[in-house]
Amino acid sequence: MKAGIVGLPNVGKSTLFNCLSNAKAQSANFPFCTIEPNIGVVNVPDNRLEKLEELVNPERVLHATVEIVDIAGLVKGASKGEGLGNQFLGNIRETDAILHVLRCFDDDNIVHVETSIDPIRDKEIIDMELQLKDLETVDKKLDKVKRAAKTGNKEAQKEEAILLKIKNGLESGTSVRAIEIENDDRTEYVKPLQFITDKPVLYVCNVDEASATEGNAYVTKVIEAVANENVEVIFLAIGTEADITELDTYEERQMFLEDLGLTEPGSAKLIRSAYKLLNLETYFTAGVKEVRAWTIPIGATAPQAAGVIHTDFEKGFIRAEVIGYNDFVSYGSEAKVKEAGKMKVEGKEYIVKDGDVMHFRFNV
Repeated sequence: MKAGIVGLPNVGKSTLFNCLSNAKAQSANFPFCTIEPNIGVVNVPDNRLEKLEELVNPERVLHATVEIVDIAGLVKGASKGEGLGNQFLGNIRETDAILHVLRCFDDDNIVHVETSIDPIRDKEIIDMELQLKDLETVDKKLDKVKRAAKTGNKEAQKEEAILLKIKNGLESGTSVRAIEIENDDRTEYVKPLQFITDKPVLYVCNVDEASATEGNAYVTKVIEAVANENVEVIFLAIGTEADITELDTYEERQMFLEDLGLTEPGSAKLIRSAYKLLNLETYFTAGVKEVRAWTIPIGATAPQAAGVIHTDFEKGFIRAEVIGYNDFVSYGSEAKVKEAGKMKVEGKEYIVKDGDVMHFRFNV
C-alpha cells in the first residue's frame, strides 16, 4: 500500500520524504527538483511493539511499514501537460492515498511558484488539476456507456446516471470522494475507474518552527476550508523535523523535541495517520525468535491475516490462537494468559482486531 506526497513545487515535499524515510531525496530551492518519484519504506511507530519486546525479549523486532512516494511538484495546467503534468498524474494514480503538503509559513528566502503564500489557493490549484484529469476519465467512460444505455440496457442506464452525477460534481469543483454515492454503487461503478480525487487524502500543513506545537493562522484557514470534506488535517514544521533527523543520538533528538514542547516527532504522527488513511491495522506475532507487527486491511479475517505471513498459511488454515494485546500485557506472558483461560481459539470467520497477538495452525 502506497501513500503519495503531492503539492505544488517548493512546499516541502522532498524534505518531508527525507524525514519519513531517512532517504536523501534531492530537495532544493527551485521547481521540479523531484522528477522521478522517490520511494521509501517507512516504519510505523507503535509503542505496543516496545512493550511486547520488553515482555518477550526476542532476538529481533520488526515494525509494520508503509510505502511513501515523493512525487514531482504539480503546477497550474498540469492536466493539459504543463510542467511534468502527465508524468505527475500517472504517478499519483498508482498510489492508494494522498498526503497533500501545503505551505503554511512565510520565508522570503524560499521562492513560491505562485509568488505569494496562500495555502487555500495552492490546494485549489491541485484539486482543480486532479478534477480536470478525472473529468477526462469520466467522459471517456460515458461515451461507451451511453451507447449501451440507448439500447435500453438497464445496467448501463444505472451506470450512466452515476457517471453523470460524478461529471456534474467534478464540473462544480467537487472531488469524487465527496460526491454522495451508495457504497455498493461506488464499489461496482466508481472504484474500477481509479479516479484520482476518489483517493483518501490527508492535508499536511508545513509550518515554521514557532508554529510547531499550536499551528498558525494559515493552518486555521486550511481546517476551515476542508471542514466539509471528511478529511484529516495535521501540521508539522518540516524543516525543523529535517534538522532533528540529522542529530546523531536519540538523546539529542529528544532534547530538541522537548525544547519545542513536543513529545515525539510530528513525522511519527503523520506516519500513523497515513497508516489509518490507507485503512490498515496491525496484529502481532510474539516469540523468542521475533516480535513482529503485521499489516492487514481493517476487516481482514484470520485466514487473510495468516496469508500475509505466507500464502500457505491461508490455504491450509485450521485455526488461530488469539490473545488480546491488553491481556498479554496484563498477564505478562503467553503462558500466564493460557493459565488464566484468556487465549481464544478462532476459526475462519474471525475478524482480526487491531493489536491481536496471534499464532496460526495450518496444514498444507
